[in-house]
Amino acid sequence: MSCLRSLPPEILTSIPGPRSLELAKRLTAVESRNVTCLEPVAPIFWERAHGANVWDVDGNRYIDLTAAFGVANTGHGHPRVVTAVAAQAELLLHGMGDVHPPAVKVELLEALTRRFPGGGPARAVLSSSGSDAVETAIKTACLATGNAGIVAFEGGYHGLGIGALDTTARRDFREPFDSRLAHATAFARFGDAGDVERAARDCREPVGAVIVEPIQGRGGERIPPDGFLAELRALCDTKGWLLIADEIFTGFGRTGRWFACEHEGVVPDLICLGKGMSSGMPISACVGRREVMDAWPVSRGEAIHTQTFLGHPPGCAAALAAIRVIEDEKLVERAASNGIAALARLDERVRGRKGVVEVRGRGLVLAIECDTKERAVRACARALADGVIALLSGDDGRVVSLTPPLCIEREILERAIDIVADALS
Repeated sequence: MSCLRSLPPEILTSIPGPRSLELAKRLTAVESRNVTCLEPVAPIFWERAHGANVWDVDGNRYIDLTAAFGVANTGHGHPRVVTAVAAQAELLLHGMGDVHPPAVKVELLEALTRRFPGGGPARAVLSSSGSDAVETAIKTACLATGNAGIVAFEGGYHGLGIGALDTTARRDFREPFDSRLAHATAFARFGDAGDVERAARDCREPVGAVIVEPIQGRGGERIPPDGFLAELRALCDTKGWLLIADEIFTGFGRTGRWFACEHEGVVPDLICLGKGMSSGMPISACVGRREVMDAWPVSRGEAIHTQTFLGHPPGCAAALAAIRVIEDEKLVERAASNGIAALARLDERVRGRKGVVEVRGRGLVLAIECDTKERAVRACARALADGVIALLSGDDGRVVSLTPPLCIEREILERAIDIVADALS
């Protein structure tokens, strides 16, 4: 059982409160206009968090049904993760990741490669963000196959770095930077393995890989038909393409398995990891089958793909601690069982209600698709005012996304679901 105990909401002020409104004004003066959305309603500004709770700067307490973009799998501020970060920071705050590496980097790489789906020999490259991990996978596919072309999926999101952005489908992200993109990606219909061959024929470059989210996150918590990933695996084997599983959102227990591709027993060639990997520190990884990763040349003293903060010691320590917490507290199993119960409650409360198109979920990836963006926006705002944090997702913002920390107690989760359901009325 988790040592983190969550509490029900407690709202003391209007939402957003006066201190949040003050901070929004200050932020307006110093941050680029395209980062934090401050209009027409200012956000709440977080001050602290614990378990499945967040407190804002005005002292209001919320139930967090976002896990802060799916990061806080072990819960906010898990004592074992915090202790690991503090202890490592006191010993070694920064190392030289690709020249004189920190010892803790080796421990994390061993832990990650041991958990590679299928259990075969694997190698990994550490980095700082999910987008970084996708960049590594794209470069690996280019080296291993000699082909630059990639098939991705409509609704897919793989990050906003220039290489990753080429595989991200949303036009509003792509169009401002279209002149910088390689346009080496063709997009297939998500959930339709047969359409992948059509997309490959349309690709400007010979295809070397297919990149897929086993469940689309930012695309609206979209779950493909059963067998889709297995069909992709078979197609890639037939065509000689690599299969890249983007599990930055779905990995580390989120869907009720360590990795979502394991629901179908699919072994990808490369898997991209981040978010819940460390439950709070900026660290990510691309892990791949050894024979694929060995397309990278042996380093002769100048790495051709690296970062200053590669293998950042506190990040590595946090990831190791988070992995152990997930194991020891059986958070994968809790995500599976609590996810089944939560989906049933959500279905009971909102299915058939006016404006609700679909309720769906797997593990603790839950979603309510609404008929309009306005309805979803209104529901999130009402839920926030009553002490529950939920996010909008989907290309057109019509989905209310619920991805709580895996440690959340069932009774707290059910209470939060009821608040969200009432907000849809």
